[in-house]
Amino acid sequence: MTSMEKRLQKELQAMTKDPPAGVSVNTNSLSSSLSEWIVDIEGAPSTLYEGERFQLGFKFTSRYPFDSPQVMFLGPNIPVHPHVYSNGHICLSILTEDWSPALSVQSVCLSIVSMLSSCKEKKLPPDNAIYVRTCSKDPKKTRWWYHDNSV
Repeated sequence: MTSMEKRLQKELQAMTKDPPAGVSVNTNSLSSSLSEWIVDIEGAPSTLYEGERFQLGFKFTSRYPFDSPQVMFLGPNIPVHPHVYSNGHICLSILTEDWSPALSVQSVCLSIVSMLSSCKEKKLPPDNAIYVRTCSKDPKKTRWWYHDNSV
């Protein structure tokens, strides 16, 4: 078993044994190498997204946890949020330049739930149309410009 697989096995155990509120790993979706996960997220109570259900796709390279996973919203229900593009890409610094091997699937999920929970208005990013038309399919190849910490 590779070090990436060992680490992911440990994280999977933690996520299935004691998941954060509103977060669960879709164990039917796991690849045999654990390199791809789908995580179900429910909007937190008393937020704009209360009761809404979303899916996050995680893709891990063999360099995980030294390289961040690719994380994006999947499916037809992508949250309308100033840091989430309509193609599911998420503008969140810990997914790229602020990634640390000390972070985990659980901490990424908590950060995304927190990002959604702090939102005051459901609206797309101002550059959504052009970004979605011109971006790479891999959000990790985007050079994000982090300029708004208010949501």
